[in-house]
Amino acid sequence: MNKEQALDALEDRTLPLEEVKAIFKAFQDDMQVAGQVAMNLSLRTSVYEPEKSAHPLMTELLVALAEVEDMGSRWAVAKNPHTPVEVLTRLSKDEVNLVRALVATNPNTPPMVLQNLFGDEKIVRDGLSGNPSTPAKFLKILADDADKMVRMRVSENPGTPVEVLEKLAKDPDPNVAKAAEVNLARRKENA
Repeated sequence: MNKEQALDALEDRTLPLEEVKAIFKAFQDDMQVAGQVAMNLSLRTSVYEPEKSAHPLMTELLVALAEVEDMGSRWAVAKNPHTPVEVLTRLSKDEVNLVRALVATNPNTPPMVLQNLFGDEKIVRDGLSGNPSTPAKFLKILADDADKMVRMRVSENPGTPVEVLEKLAKDPDPNVAKAAEVNLARRKENA
């Protein structure tokens, strides 16, 4: 299989993971192929039903992709719900802020790592606003952010404390307030 055939094959998200692994091994020094492997893994991973795409080969490939130079590959690893905690911890120190920001959005990132990311630059801190694993004390701070999109993500976050949602329900931005009201209503239904 040549590079073009490998790239074409990787466009199929139903390609067996054994074949994805074989392609990655054959072309692992090629950043274009590594990026396409990362994209293949992203496309087959459901954010809403991650257990359906869980597979030991998926994890093995994510660990390997975390080591490549291609920023896009590390970006895909950082956001994937199957990425092991130790890899997320390592990527939380990546030189590229977007990689760190995506680690901040990953619900599997440990709270201690999320706490460390709160001291990072704005794009990384903003990533924390929608993560249900973000410690409540940081969600309270982010609820006062000047950026309405940060407040919106805090309003939609299932981990946001009720008292913060009640405050956001009075936000001057009607979309932020509505999102907080919807989240509060959902909480009451599930209580």
